[in-house]
Amino acid sequence: MAEEEKVQAEEKDLIEILEPSSGPIDLARYVDYVRDPAAGAIATFEGTTRDTFEGKRVVELRYEAYVPMAARRLAAVCAEARAAWPVLRVAVAHRLGTVGVGEASVFVAASAVHRAEAMEACRYVIDEVKASVPIWKKEVYENGEVWKENREFLERREAAVGPVPERKKAACCCGSKVRVDEAATDGKISAV
Repeated sequence: MAEEEKVQAEEKDLIEILEPSSGPIDLARYVDYVRDPAAGAIATFEGTTRDTFEGKRVVELRYEAYVPMAARRLAAVCAEARAAWPVLRVAVAHRLGTVGVGEASVFVAASAVHRAEAMEACRYVIDEVKASVPIWKKEVYENGEVWKENREFLERREAAVGPVPERKKAACCCGSKVRVDEAATDGKISAV
């Protein structure tokens, strides 16, 4: 891509990693950003904190990131979406810090002339955020907490290096970061 085209593409992308003090994501800001007179469609995705996971009550999520690397990867993801589909504008926001149940932690908006392109680009962006952007999620439960690897990340890793043997799973990214209140689980702790 020529430097001028790259600058024009970057001007059509809004990428923000929001610090904890920023508060909730202003969804309308990102939808308004992707609005364009040529757009026949705006597709959005809002990722929210759910109240349960595998039978455990979720209290909140906590996100951390290496912001410079995450911002560069988000810019690359938007460029990849732009190269694959004729999107007009793309916006991505991801919160850091604590995100309560029912609140949005990530928001993606994409506009295009036609709905299929907007929807496909939006899906691509969120899938890549979960698979390849260095933003880490901790689920906090009533009886403990655990760092989580996204399914998309695990699938991508398995495709690249093969399945992780069962005995090594506890030594992977999150294995040493699990803390569960044994009294609340009758002493049963399992590796994630």
